[in-house]
Order: sequence, then structure tokens, then C-alpha cells
Amino acid sequence: MLGLLDGVLSRGVPFRFRAGGSSMAPFIRDGDVISVSPFRGGSPGMGEVVAFLQPEIEKLIVHRVVGRRKTGCLIRGDNAEGTAADLVSPRNILGRVTRVERGGKNVWLGLGPERLAIAFLSRAGLLLPMCLGASRLIRPFRKSSR
Repeated sequence: MLGLLDGVLSRGVPFRFRAGGSSMAPFIRDGDVISVSPFRGGSPGMGEVVAFLQPEIEKLIVHRVVGRRKTGCLIRGDNAEGTAADLVSPRNILGRVTRVERGGKNVWLGLGPERLAIAFLSRAGLLLPMCLGASRLIRPFRKSSR
């Protein structure tokens, strides 16, 4: 799939595929269809969700930019515990996620201006605890509305 993704992006066309795994939950869920678009100049901004090659295992990963360094971007999954982030070289970043589809509908939460707050909370190790706390608060209302 990496070769196909690279070929499509090099032509300036977005690449769509089904996400696998839970590292980006709740904003990107297992089975969501995501579109990765090529960068048109510059490098990814804080909070952007990017697709990159993890060279040690030659695997495509989709995670959020939570910081910047001279040598690359600090990247981590939204569903990661703790505060550790991976430093990824710009040459390994293939494109940015520009669309998420779930059940045939577009999901924009996590890709808009709120991405900056999500990146800050993720880097501080607070995103996962906040999401878990919010889901516990909302759960009683979901059950009563069915």
C-alpha cells in the first residue's frame, strides 16, 4: 500500500483508505475511511493529522503533530497514554489527513481549529483522561435517549 499511496500523492491526488487500529480514537476510529492529501509546500502545522512512514518497521502510520523541532515533527496518536511522542523526519511524512468518513458521513471533529487544543492536550498527556471523563458524563444521557 505504501507504494500505491506514494504514487497517488506524487500526482497531487488524495488517497483514500480504510483506517485500521485505535491509536487515533475517538477522532479517527477503526474502519473509518480517511483521505490523505499531498502537502503543497511547507510542512505540517501543529495539530494536523498526518500519514507517515515509520522506517524501522516500514509501516504507514496516521498520527497528530503535537510539536515541532528543527529536525522534524513530534507526532503521537490521540489515544496514546503518557506524554511520549515520536520525532519524525520531514522526509518520512507523506501527506495530511483532509477528510474522515464514518458510516458514509463526513466527520470533521479533530481536523478543524480545535486540532490545536487537541494537540496541546495530547502532548500534555491530558487528552485521553479528558475523553474518558467526558464519555462517562455523557453515557447516562445516551442510554436514556434510546
